[in-house]
Amino acid sequence: MKRMNLVLSAMALSLGLALNPVSAFAAETASTNQQLPSLAPMLEQVMPSVVSISVEGSTAVNSSRVPEQFQQFFGQDSPLCQDGSPFQGSPLCQGNGGGDNNTPPAREKFMALGAGVIINAEKGYVVTNNHVVNDANKIQVQLYDGRKFDAKIIGKDPRSDLALVQLIDFKNLTAIKMADSDQLRVGDYTVAIGNPYGLGETATSGIVSALGRSGLNIENYENFIQTDAAINRGNSGGALVNLNGELIGINTAILAPDGGNIGIGFAIPSNMVKNLTAQMVEYGQVRRGEVGIMGTELNSELAKAMKVDAQRGAFVSQVLPKSAADKAGVKAGDVIVTMNGKAISSFAAFRADVSSMPVGTKVSLGLLRDGKPVTVVVTLEQSTQSQLDSSNIFTGIEGADLSNTQTGNVKGVKVDNVKPGSTAARIGLKKGDIILGVNQQPVQNMGDLRKILDTKPSVLALNVQRGDTTIYLLAQ
Repeated sequence: MKRMNLVLSAMALSLGLALNPVSAFAAETASTNQQLPSLAPMLEQVMPSVVSISVEGSTAVNSSRVPEQFQQFFGQDSPLCQDGSPFQGSPLCQGNGGGDNNTPPAREKFMALGAGVIINAEKGYVVTNNHVVNDANKIQVQLYDGRKFDAKIIGKDPRSDLALVQLIDFKNLTAIKMADSDQLRVGDYTVAIGNPYGLGETATSGIVSALGRSGLNIENYENFIQTDAAINRGNSGGALVNLNGELIGINTAILAPDGGNIGIGFAIPSNMVKNLTAQMVEYGQVRRGEVGIMGTELNSELAKAMKVDAQRGAFVSQVLPKSAADKAGVKAGDVIVTMNGKAISSFAAFRADVSSMPVGTKVSLGLLRDGKPVTVVVTLEQSTQSQLDSSNIFTGIEGADLSNTQTGNVKGVKVDNVKPGSTAARIGLKKGDIILGVNQQPVQNMGDLRKILDTKPSVLALNVQRGDTTIYLLAQ
């Protein structure tokens, strides 16, 4: 009987542990005095290098006095207001249709929040996103320990969405260590640190979901790290680190159909950050080099059609005359498979890598030409930001060199130059104009513009911001 009681007691104890595994685990942990795995030691080292950024700024707003539905017909650049028109000289043909050219432009104040990463403790340099500090009148940086410093902009680069600011009257800073982002692999663990919704430094974890992501903002230089670590509003400019606490990327964008995190975030690789911020320190801007080619992704269909024994690379569709590529002997039809010994995964990745290199850099390109390997050395020349191909891409507004732009929360396509006598010049586009929409469809980047113009509409009504006013230009 006594033996049966002992057996029942043992069974009850075993059953109790099974029903309460947390208690059992805690008891085992306590008994063995073992610590659970934790990211805390690494974060304690990294958190002082990540800062919160608050921005106060202002942007120009439309001051038109003409009802919106009639603005497309009037304004000083409207066809109805040119020489010989009965409306010429009337108030309807001033500014954007009724606006007073002598009236100071209205400006709208805004406040923005973001994050940044200290990359140089001696100089007080903090890297962040361009869209965090763009149009800023005042920048304040708060450290992890609560200290606050004013900051000034050292350099900005909208095409990579990076900016470098410098703290004023700072002391006792901690800079982050940078990793070699070229060594990243899909599946590596990541930790995202930022300032979501202004809550202060917050850490989330995940993995590298993909590498070399592009196409989020056509024509910009993109070669993103994709991660499922939660990145929310306010994380822009924050750090993406590995388990050693080294910076592998700057958090930049999320795919968020409803405005919240769905586990798809993007970061600018640390190697690109390192190269571009070095130029900002030296020149106050990015002086990127250019190869001088137009191209596309090499896919299986194209590889088969061109009889190329490769599945990944950058297909060269055109070599710009007298460009660096032309001088080095690159030819249309070549496939770029390596650069400086590193495999090229896509044309977008190739553009992004080149964009972070300064003028004068020599790069070794491994090519496939008629199925045979060829190596050439290209000396990068001053970039034209691939604007030479804009007039060929956008049928209906040929002759305009275009680029993406963002002012405050307003995104659009900027006209950087207009060739005299071109279609763009004839419809009235001018240097400095910003295209905000076409045929009542919003245009936030060159990808949006491309999609609309690819439908070949019979009439184009361009919604254009010119200075502090908005006008419509018509093309048929």
